[in-house]
Amino acid sequence: MSGDHATIGFNALPLQASGAGVSTYIRELLGALAERTDAALVPLVQASAVSELPGRVTPATRRDGAGLRRVLAGLAGVGGVDLFHGFDVDLPARPRCPTVTTVHDLSVFDVPAGVPRHRVAGERLLVRHALRRADVVIAVSAFTAARVRARFGRDADVVHEAPGPDMVPATAAEIAAVRASLGLPDRFVLHVGSIDPRKNVGVLADACRRAGIPLVLAGGTLGCAPPAGALTLGFVLRSLLPALYGAAEMVAYVSSYEGFGLPPLEAMACGAAVVTTPVPAVRELVGDEAVTVAPGDGDGLAAAIGELAADPARRAEVAERCRRRATARTWQNVADETLALYRRAGVTC
Repeated sequence: MSGDHATIGFNALPLQASGAGVSTYIRELLGALAERTDAALVPLVQASAVSELPGRVTPATRRDGAGLRRVLAGLAGVGGVDLFHGFDVDLPARPRCPTVTTVHDLSVFDVPAGVPRHRVAGERLLVRHALRRADVVIAVSAFTAARVRARFGRDADVVHEAPGPDMVPATAAEIAAVRASLGLPDRFVLHVGSIDPRKNVGVLADACRRAGIPLVLAGGTLGCAPPAGALTLGFVLRSLLPALYGAAEMVAYVSSYEGFGLPPLEAMACGAAVVTTPVPAVRELVGDEAVTVAPGDGDGLAAAIGELAADPARRAEVAERCRRRATARTWQNVADETLALYRRAGVTC
């Protein structure tokens, strides 16, 4: 114990300096927890990611590694804690304290084509272990909670994520600078995220060609070839994302499956007009504020992109509605809801 407060351990091994998605969840939630509790926070983290941590934590550092090495480090956990939270499902093999696990999605079961084949069996085992052992299960969306219930019979508490405090509308000077540094077209549709089958980037590229507006892709490829004609930026520094969102005519995120969908939420917070699909998890985020098109509907997507591109007033209206919705939630809200679940698990924090 730390005085009257608990010591809380975390599996933060997925955190990477260049990471998005889960890395953003780890970085922002740890930072907000450090502000909202006097508990001692002990994240298990790879050596290269220590600089990503907030100041008021005591990292348990492990050598960098991927695959089996990282799995074994996670299964070993960290000792001397009163509660352990697996930020991306994984829990120690034999936990000696109450445990909390966060499930971001069940894509490894639901859409395994988006996961490298050699990882599927191992990741399924880790998910099953965590959902069997955890005292509290957190899902980042009601959709993911429903999938956990349907497949594993476990109830999960929904704690939605939030846009980071750095995801705010960029200035005109910042937008001009990112246009010049990245060689961006005058007008373009932006997609931020990995390229894998469920993202439907090929359908988006075809819709952009039909609408007569270039497509710019920012993010990893996961071994998938980017569609012909798209400008592929690869990994873009997080510090440049607000200006990149601001430079785009609109941001499109037309996935057929998501456990949450952080890129459209961050784009909304940065003042972008967003076109997306009404898959359940994303619909939870965007409500009726973004323009939505059914997954795989190339004709509808081309029409939506073309109409939005031709109507600056409507784009501005959609962008403002999106910004207001996205900024209604903060990581402090996420931290407070997470701490309430720690307390329910029996720790003082």
